[in-house]
Amino acid sequence: MQALTLAILAFILYIAAASWQGLALTHRLRPNPLLVRSMGAFGLVFHLALIIILADLGALSTSSLSTSAILLGALVVLLLILVSLFKPVLNAAVALFPLAGVTLLLSAGLNGTDQGSSMITPGIALHALSSALAFAVLSIAAVQAVIFGLQNQALRHHHTRGIVQSLPPLTTMERLLFELIWAGMALLTVSIASGILFLDNLFAQHLAHKTILSLAAWVIFATLLFSHHRLGWRGMRAVRWTLGGCAILLLAYFGSKFVLEVLINRG
Repeated sequence: MQALTLAILAFILYIAAASWQGLALTHRLRPNPLLVRSMGAFGLVFHLALIIILADLGALSTSSLSTSAILLGALVVLLLILVSLFKPVLNAAVALFPLAGVTLLLSAGLNGTDQGSSMITPGIALHALSSALAFAVLSIAAVQAVIFGLQNQALRHHHTRGIVQSLPPLTTMERLLFELIWAGMALLTVSIASGILFLDNLFAQHLAHKTILSLAAWVIFATLLFSHHRLGWRGMRAVRWTLGGCAILLLAYFGSKFVLEVLINRG
């Protein structure tokens, strides 16, 4: 019951923060980044408290879908709040905060007892941390790509009112998108390289799908960055390639776990 209460409190704060930011985008409320960050941060406090309680109860399994969702959700929120102090990415909270809240509510009731975990060496810790950070950064990039795409289409059709007025200039939005992709790409490269170096068999049966899909996502992002630099790819083409790479990465992280634990009921 305590875990569910914390999940509900975090959910309410995430929704409140996202709602304020969304209403500010549509000029129904005055922008208040400090308030949005504060509500998101308090939601994150409850989120982290829930993680601690579940860990104490032995209800966090390092290989489960719910545990991955809870931990990655917290990391995405934390990273978004921190990055928003330096870059105009807070609009991504409109999608990412509610997603973290819904995931937290769903996952709070799905955790079973931990079946034990293998020893974590520094190399494996580097792989796990870089993988999680890559996912978090590229999740923000995915939402940034959607916002940039909507802004780009609106300006192409000469729609300059509404949300478009609340966003930074298109060139700034595009530059920010590629900065996020570069950062995510660097972290993904570290993740793959550390996996090759420190995991016994990166193509073992339980890791093969994640390895193959992660490599495919890496190729997509590498192609996008190379083509942007050398061939001038931008606009909606950049949006489509970004979302494609992020979708493949999402499958790499959660695909098999979702099939086994939700569709086939093999948690």
